[in-house]
Amino acid sequence: MSTFDHTLEPTAGSVRRLEVITGTGRRRRFSADDKARIVEETLAPSAVVSDVARRHGLSPQQLFTWRREARRLATPVRDLAPVFVPAVIHEAGGDQANNKAIRRGRGRQSSGLIEVEIDGVTVRVSSGADAKTVAAVIRALKAGS
Repeated sequence: MSTFDHTLEPTAGSVRRLEVITGTGRRRRFSADDKARIVEETLAPSAVVSDVARRHGLSPQQLFTWRREARRLATPVRDLAPVFVPAVIHEAGGDQANNKAIRRGRGRQSSGLIEVEIDGVTVRVSSGADAKTVAAVIRALKAGS
């Protein structure tokens, strides 16, 4: 007779062991170096994130979260800060060529004219321009550069 009993009722005198597991167990902790090494594995050209996660005993969702955090930490602070450019101010009576450029459009000099130059393209914004339209034009120019 085998030691494994297929019946649900134990025979008289046999002892069975029952193990009760309570709680979720201990949570694993990964060092920053371990996380970086595992995330770096996923960046290989032929890597599959699910395979890398399985190999290290992780869920793919956890590994995607680590990748997102790594991208966020890799973004330089200078990209998040506003960028300022030098402003050049011309007086109205000074340069004749500049005055002609300012007078374009309505035939008279505009007060409050703003010129924005991005990669050789100049956008002139008069005082009555819609802010959303100007922002859209500048975003389009920056995207094209």
